[in-house]
Amino acid sequence: MWSPGRPAPWADLPPEVLRPGPDRVREVLPSGRRGRPSPVEDEGGTPSAVLVPLYEGADGLEVVLTRRDWNLRTHRGEVSFPGGRADPGEDLTTTALREALEEVALDPARVEPLGELDHLTTVTRRAYIVPVVGLLAGRPDLHPNDGEVDAVLHVPLAELLRPEVFREERWGDEVNGRPVYFFELVGDTVWGATAAMLRQLLCRLTGADPGGDEENDPARGAPSGFRLTPDQERSVF
Repeated sequence: MWSPGRPAPWADLPPEVLRPGPDRVREVLPSGRRGRPSPVEDEGGTPSAVLVPLYEGADGLEVVLTRRDWNLRTHRGEVSFPGGRADPGEDLTTTALREALEEVALDPARVEPLGELDHLTTVTRRAYIVPVVGLLAGRPDLHPNDGEVDAVLHVPLAELLRPEVFREERWGDEVNGRPVYFFELVGDTVWGATAAMLRQLLCRLTGADPGGDEENDPARGAPSGFRLTPDQERSVF
């Protein structure tokens, strides 16, 4: 079951706030900012981290995304941020930088690590994702890791902020339903956890109202007894 959701939170904002620059990023996501934790963190949930790389291009800020390789066993061809599971005892900023180096050859020395977005619960309810925002001095020269990454995508925030690009759907019934977000780019659809992180980022940069806990972290509202099969669990980021 599904139904149409709400319009983009920034749909009615004035044009001047839809062109954030690097200073705005540093203002709303200062270095050391800790994101609101997922409820599974106190339950021993497994941490992952992603890097949200931003740089100023010809049309304003751009974000680096990846398209996963089409030969991967799971999530093939999906658009995501570079990232993955943390090694035992690893700081999550280090995880994000390490994964970006491994996946797209982004030199950590070129990244100014800033704060975290709020953490996202995965659908297993036993894992969570920490998005770490990083600023780059300019457009990076990146090289996708064969077998993991099909392509590197450089997407202007101005494109993501177009009202017709964003879509929200409500999946499930009135009791257990949750919002699912989509960004329809040319040739690619960004959805799920990556779209939720992009929505949160854009709300912070524009000052749009992101809504409550369920809007920012849709999977935290899943039924408490929800579990996936072992095969499904292995397919989750």
